Amino acid sequence: MAITAAQVKELREMTGAGMMDAKKALTETDGDMDAAVDWLRTKGLAKAAKKSGRTAAEGLVAVEVSGGTGVAVEVNAETDFVAKNAEFQEMVSGIAKAAAGVDSVEALADADMGGKKVSEVLTDKIAKIGENMTLRRMAKVEGEIVATYVHNAAADGLGQIGVLVAMTGGNEAFGKQVAMHVAAADPRPQALNADELDPAVVEKERQIQIDIARESGKPEAVIEKMIEGRMKKFLAEITLLNQAFVINPDVTVEQAAKEAGATIVGFVRMQVGEGIEKEKEDFAAEVAKAAQG
Repeated sequence: MAITAAQVKELREMTGAGMMDAKKALTETDGDMDAAVDWLRTKGLAKAAKKSGRTAAEGLVAVEVSGGTGVAVEVNAETDFVAKNAEFQEMVSGIAKAAAGVDSVEALADADMGGKKVSEVLTDKIAKIGENMTLRRMAKVEGEIVATYVHNAAADGLGQIGVLVAMTGGNEAFGKQVAMHVAAADPRPQALNADELDPAVVEKERQIQIDIARESGKPEAVIEKMIEGRMKKFLAEITLLNQAFVINPDVTVEQAAKEAGATIVGFVRMQVGEGIEKEKEDFAAEVAKAAQG
């Protein structure tokens, strides 16, 4: 029988399932709404969808290198307890391996992982473990050598911070030192060099420095020099090649690379949950609400 849009809409509202899943459920059950609900529950799709409103800000970053290509993937869950779960860790490692053959997180969701799409594997794991999970992002670098470093490692290649460093020349040991620098540097490097920085970031800082300099009341010629000096310092602080090398602060990362016979061509630093607003529970408010009930 033909499945109408109204039926799909009704089932979605009842279960919170996705549109395609709702349509498939109705098709499989000949439009029987109750049977469709059961079908979704059997597949774990209704349960997974209902959890999708919960904030997933914990989880793991996985790094994987194959040949001259390195990939970092972030998969989130609701609690750090799940990050210690062996099944979750195995899934995230598998997703990182699947990411080697794709170039976007959307393509990764559709990529094959043991005969299923990555998105389906994730849905199954949500239903089994009982927490919302999200495939958040991926990033890739390429070079003659791709070195990795994982901070707060939960397992091999899995942790809270994952770093990839791509180089030509040099060796794996030096690349690992640079990766450790990227993980530890404060402030965090935002780009390889000034040319790769987001122009909006540079312009925003320039405007801030102009305002600060003009507050001093000094002559325009002096102000221009002040701004030039401060911007030079700012760019040195947030670009990897110009930062003081954590291993030897007397030289920049670029100078250290030169001494090691290496040219750094790219890097990725990915940290679990960065930029995600975490829900804060107000215990007092919860108690007051319960008392009123």
